[in-house]
Amino acid sequence: MHLAENLRQMLAILESERAALAGLDLERIITCADGKQRICSELESVAGQPLDEECEGLLNAVRRMNEVNRKMRNMIADNVQSRLGSLTGNSFLYAAPAVA
Repeated sequence: MHLAENLRQMLAILESERAALAGLDLERIITCADGKQRICSELESVAGQPLDEECEGLLNAVRRMNEVNRKMRNMIADNVQSRLGSLTGNSFLYAAPAVA
């Protein structure tokens, strides 16, 4: 498959992932993760090849969207941790234990 097509598919998966994160749709999040893994495996075969303008633009769009999704995942995780902490009275519920 052509590099540009792989990058377009990755963009579509990242858009789907963003919607799944917003809706907290676990099944769809997992499906997106599987799709991202599959496309990353395909992209590895063309790593290091020169990129044309279209592919550079697509790659930049993929990077930006992946970063947005990463921030969303972190915000959701922080929110859950905060809520669990308020329920238990311990805001460091998932923090690593202190090493003496």
